Amino acid sequence: MISFPSKINLYKKFLPSFLPSYASLCSSKPVLILELMHHWTKNMEISQVIEDREPEAMEKLIQKAKDPLPSNFCIIPREEYTIQETKPGPPHEALFLVLAYLPLFELLAMGEVCMSLRDAVHKDVLPWLNIIVERPLNLRLTDEILKNIASKAIGRLKTLALMNCVKITDDGLQSVIDRNHGINKLYIPACTGLTSGGVIRAVKTLSEHNHSLKSLRINGIYNIEKEELEILRSYLQMNLSRQMQQPMLFHHRNLSLFSNKSEPLIDVDICPKCKDVRMVYDCPREACKRKNKKLIQLTASCKGCNLCIPRCEECGGCLESEEIEETACGDNLCSECWLKLPKCNFCNRPYCNQHTHWQCKHSSSSDFVCDVCHERYVWNFT
Repeated sequence: MISFPSKINLYKKFLPSFLPSYASLCSSKPVLILELMHHWTKNMEISQVIEDREPEAMEKLIQKAKDPLPSNFCIIPREEYTIQETKPGPPHEALFLVLAYLPLFELLAMGEVCMSLRDAVHKDVLPWLNIIVERPLNLRLTDEILKNIASKAIGRLKTLALMNCVKITDDGLQSVIDRNHGINKLYIPACTGLTSGGVIRAVKTLSEHNHSLKSLRINGIYNIEKEELEILRSYLQMNLSRQMQQPMLFHHRNLSLFSNKSEPLIDVDICPKCKDVRMVYDCPREACKRKNKKLIQLTASCKGCNLCIPRCEECGGCLESEEIEETACGDNLCSECWLKLPKCNFCNRPYCNQHTHWQCKHSSSSDFVCDVCHERYVWNFT
């Protein structure tokens, strides 16, 4: 390694030889001679040049200086080195308008960005009127965290949706219900920490105060008996008189909580086939509706849970065993929906629209290969 004074002395010694070769370059561009000298000599064995002052070494260094610059070498004028400094300021006003539409995970993260957004998130009531807990927060949500989040609504909570929140108990749910009597949508599917008694107590509290509960989802809560379901219905009877019971369709079961599609008051029923408390689906087929025109509801022959009556994933219609078409994702499809969907190039099996993200596509084509054929044929050949 050569010290800085040694480099300066070396530049001064060879500077008269460099200037004639690069006079035109120096006149046309703002070249800094010391920077060029550093580039030319940094890869040279300078120590050998300093120790050996023979003409061959000097000529070698001069010849190296005459070589063209590499393609990635860029010379920037000094006047472009300065960076304009901008003063920090508050967030744009549009960010405050979208806070009420953010999912809970993004809303909590937004509160950690700066002090202005933190105050807007924690002091504004509007973003907390609809609390929906989904992945990845559902497995971490506890009773204490739920109380803290629900307290930001200041008793004005409208929607409480706890999707697969297994750590929530009856006491934690009831503490939120006691402070928010205006809840009109209560979704607690697959909250296995809840019991049927805790659900009945929460629904009773809401029904006794404002009678505002319009939708209840409790599918996935264990050991709900027929008698307990009847108790829940009795508490919701006043709402039933003001709201006509909507049919439950199989292909609408995964719709968004705020979709415009109508939904039933409660998502479980007593299956007419197996007599268990499950999600019971109606048939949307016109042929099934015409079987008995005198009944307002659909005929009981094709009404039942998914275990008793297989249904098409796309249209929700009931299927006989000979009508079930084979798919790449394993879901059931009717023949009409099967014909409409694109097929795998190898096995000629489609994906339903719920599992189109499993398709293995090429960027230059709309065709696809299912994951099984991709692993069996394409992957092995590559």
